Amino acid sequence: MTRTALITGITGQDGSYLTELLLSKGYEVHGIVRHTSSLIANTSRLDAVYQDPHESGRRLFLHKGDVTDAGLLGNLVRDIAPDEIYNLAAQSHVRVSFDLPEYTANVTALGAVRLLEAVRASRVEARIYQASTSEMFGLAAPPQSETTVFHPRSPYGAAKLYAHWATVNYRESYGMFAASGIAFNHESPRRGETFVTRKITRAVARIAAGIEKHVYLGNLDAVRDWGYAPEYAEAMWLMLQHAEPVDYVIATGRPARVRDFAEAAFAHAGLDWRDHVEHDDRYERPAEVPELIGDPAKIGREIGWRAKVHWDELARVMVDADRAALRAGE
Repeated sequence: MTRTALITGITGQDGSYLTELLLSKGYEVHGIVRHTSSLIANTSRLDAVYQDPHESGRRLFLHKGDVTDAGLLGNLVRDIAPDEIYNLAAQSHVRVSFDLPEYTANVTALGAVRLLEAVRASRVEARIYQASTSEMFGLAAPPQSETTVFHPRSPYGAAKLYAHWATVNYRESYGMFAASGIAFNHESPRRGETFVTRKITRAVARIAAGIEKHVYLGNLDAVRDWGYAPEYAEAMWLMLQHAEPVDYVIATGRPARVRDFAEAAFAHAGLDWRDHVEHDDRYERPAEVPELIGDPAKIGREIGWRAKVHWDELARVMVDADRAALRAGE
């Protein structure tokens, strides 16, 4: 029989790659899309797999809604009765979470609880993936693994930590198959333009084309473990195929500073990053996270997932995509 998946946050970077993966495996995929006055723009990352609602035999279904609506979540879980649920919905920009802490908590923390409760109350036997984050580690010394003590340094990290522990609690209290993937930074050409990697690669494309001269960044010395988003979508799927619900760190284990990423991205276009990168303290966070470096040994050992694309290759892939998009007028 056809397996069915429900994805919150389906229109985001991760949601779009996960949708493509699941459709390629024969799934029927349902996604929750926030209502806007421009639905087409909101689903642009799904253009490659979008199916007209009037088509027969389609396997992608989009439902208007939001994880702030408990009633909607309960109705969807009951009516769809999915085999797998991937909770990717969040206000996921760390710097923005300092400006919108209550909204971040409502979507990122309570949204996860509403979804867990919808599954519990409906008694649907679904396997649940919760998108946790390396930002939960905050000040914890690297490398960070599944046993590292959490110390979040932002409203986003704190909200994700609440959702993470709620997932553990529902698993232990009700015997639900609920697992959290503690994903370190993962990027792609579909990354939002305000995230630092995409901000850099998009600027490289525009500077190389003579449209702009500079890009303004915050903390250049922050160390991050950047991976490739399509590979992380595969890790999410693999976690729900595992015999038991287990929380895993998803990471490459290979760190770089923001300045290293910028240097690699500009060099790929034949430019010197030092001629074009300017500092702007408005992009600094009230509480910084100096180093996030994941230890992916457990996920590699137990389910065989390993990152193949690392930060330097990722920079080149994203620059090429942004330059191609600029030439195409996108």
